[in-house]
Amino acid sequence: MPDLPRQKAAIIGGGVIGGGWAARFLLNGWDVAIVDPQPEAPRKIADVIENARRSLPGLYDRALPDEGQLVFCETLQDAVANADWVQESVPERLDVKLDILGQITRAAPDQAVIGSSTSGFKPSELNAKGGRTIIAHPFNPVYLLPLVELVGAPAICEQAADSLRSIGMYPLIVKAEIAAHIADRLLEAVWRESLWLVKDGIASTADIDEAIRMGFGLRWAQMGLFETYRIAGGDAGMKHFLAQFGPALAWPWTRLTDVPEFNDELVDLISGQSDAQSGHLSIRELEQLRDDNLVAILRSLKNAGSAAGRVISAHEDSLPTGGEHEGLPITASQQVPSAWTDYNGHMNETHYLEIASQATDGLMGLIGADAAYLGRGLSYFTVETHIRYLDEVLAGDRLRVTTQVLQGQGKKMHLFHRIWRGDGELAATAEILLLHTDLKARRSCLPESAVEAKLTAYAQAHAHLPADGSGRFVGEKPGAASRSNSSQHPSPSTPGE
Repeated sequence: MPDLPRQKAAIIGGGVIGGGWAARFLLNGWDVAIVDPQPEAPRKIADVIENARRSLPGLYDRALPDEGQLVFCETLQDAVANADWVQESVPERLDVKLDILGQITRAAPDQAVIGSSTSGFKPSELNAKGGRTIIAHPFNPVYLLPLVELVGAPAICEQAADSLRSIGMYPLIVKAEIAAHIADRLLEAVWRESLWLVKDGIASTADIDEAIRMGFGLRWAQMGLFETYRIAGGDAGMKHFLAQFGPALAWPWTRLTDVPEFNDELVDLISGQSDAQSGHLSIRELEQLRDDNLVAILRSLKNAGSAAGRVISAHEDSLPTGGEHEGLPITASQQVPSAWTDYNGHMNETHYLEIASQATDGLMGLIGADAAYLGRGLSYFTVETHIRYLDEVLAGDRLRVTTQVLQGQGKKMHLFHRIWRGDGELAATAEILLLHTDLKARRSCLPESAVEAKLTAYAQAHAHLPADGSGRFVGEKPGAASRSNSSQHPSPSTPGE
């Protein structure tokens, strides 16, 4: 299948948000052109992209596409040439945005989506002098958080939504334009109340952050607001909750219609408390801590198939997989997340087994022993594993696994995985023996004929290939019992037979 032409994103403005957009597109295989007049922009954007390279692959159990090409352009016209998407992320000043968006509208291809990262302005304001800009408002870090609020012409928003889903984001189309859209209006309410709590001496900045991250923030991460309150109503649901707590809306619990005077005293109070709370960490250290925590939370949601985890799973399913290498099927591919490395800086041995397990699942999918098969009460259980560690693997390395079937008749599935590093070096091998099992009886049994036929076909196709390194035991000297052909491998004894 021929490679499809890469798509191109033009990023106008390379601050934190522009850099995050660049990273999200780049790591999903788009070419990215950036224009920003600030001399420090290339360095700052490089830092953001490095953070993304460190964290984004950790969300997935498949490798992301090969990175696109990143270029810095001298002019806006050069950046937007042939672009499929143009994202404006310049400072929140209407006069500046109108000028830049006017230039983009005149220079960008007719079919390109023109999005603005604005957190407050409306499309009618941005297009007041003519234009076709939609709001595409993301959340920091753009390369990890999936939400993008879309506001504007319905047809363009739908086109934009398709592109955003292809890079693992969640487009939320706002039904009518309103200043600050949806999420920032909610955040503003919490922010205003928090300022009063600090000003009035009721809580410090650290107290407020703990109240959020130790309590309702965890609920919001996977259920949001209304679903959380529905549960709070018990068996009677939302109606009971509203009846019970609705009257509290008339009580003077909050000061949302009142704003504290934003003076030097308030600035010094809050910034001083913030320094005491987090000043011992650099911004880069805080970013990495944030990203590591987000990856862990998002992976948990992905494993549960819930909330933002559903977005990651859907994107992962769209990532390319399969193919062949040296005559063997590629059954797993992944970039090594930083969480897989240990104090020595290389991949911990636990995760060699993890990616080998993914490869086993990949092979099982190829022969039809998939989720539907499991639903019929049948599967293969691992009874023996032998891993050889041949070369070092570091965070960020791309791994792919090929699988050779050594035996596939009857109840046994005998596999030999080769774990290849992105530079073509063989990093490890994993030899695995599995036994077909009836999940209800919890006893070994013969597989369905169609599954056995496919597995046997693989074994026959792989029989002429060498399998150097298989059939060994721990501590055996290299070459002592190594065999060059899978047909020479005696099957290990299998428990339970």
